[in-house]
Amino acid sequence: MKRLLVLAVAVTGLAADESPAVIRARQELDRVRGLVAAGALAPARLAEAQQGLEDASDEAVLERTLYGRIEIEDLSERQADDMVAAAELRVRRQHSKLAHAQTLIEQGVAARTDFSGLESEMEQRRLALDQAYARAALVREIVEIAQAEALAAEHEREAVREQASKAAEEYVEGDRLLEPKGLKALTLAFEKEFGKPMPVSARGSTAVHRAMGFDHTGRVDVAMNPDAPEGVWLRKYLEERAIPYYVFRAAIPGKATAPHIHIGPGSTRISD
Repeated sequence: MKRLLVLAVAVTGLAADESPAVIRARQELDRVRGLVAAGALAPARLAEAQQGLEDASDEAVLERTLYGRIEIEDLSERQADDMVAAAELRVRRQHSKLAHAQTLIEQGVAARTDFSGLESEMEQRRLALDQAYARAALVREIVEIAQAEALAAEHEREAVREQASKAAEEYVEGDRLLEPKGLKALTLAFEKEFGKPMPVSARGSTAVHRAMGFDHTGRVDVAMNPDAPEGVWLRKYLEERAIPYYVFRAAIPGKATAPHIHIGPGSTRISD
């Protein structure tokens, strides 16, 4: 009895982690499986129900990773890859549905109006895929920037300035850190000056930095050319307030690291 109770709790916990759509799809698969076994439904319906469960599972992945349940700073590379894969699979499945519907229409078995909702659903899925690509690109940018900063930190620790210049071309010292209140003031000042949001790519600790073993707490990465008008303005703003920053103009050899400004001291190893 105790073992059965533990099993029931485990199953309940699993269901609690699933989205309502996944739970419904799983229940539908069980129902269809029983009917197919009884000979009441064609075996093809079982494959459809299985695809329905897979589609609901992929939608749940997008709900967690794309639609805001996970902030970009907390999104890992693996989660970004899963997000893109889920969006691609949902587009692929919908494309198959549209192709099948077109075949039925051409054969005169069904009317085009019977499938009017398929095309609009396809557009929504393509839009989600575009959004997933864009969000994953931001994660890759955070990864590349973190790698550049890690390389600079290692070179600085080893005092190999010639090699460090390949990653960070300039470091301006300061005795103040950019606190949350100060960051808000900075972003508002930037928007007032340029009429657009400041392109912050990483704010504080991120999943990427933690995975690399670096403490990025209290640091901010801004994806902009340090020598562009926005970059010059930001550097002047920081220097006037004695806030330290790194300037990254060059890419890591073999990487497509974008130029950026790292606000704050260099990231330290979590174990340091």
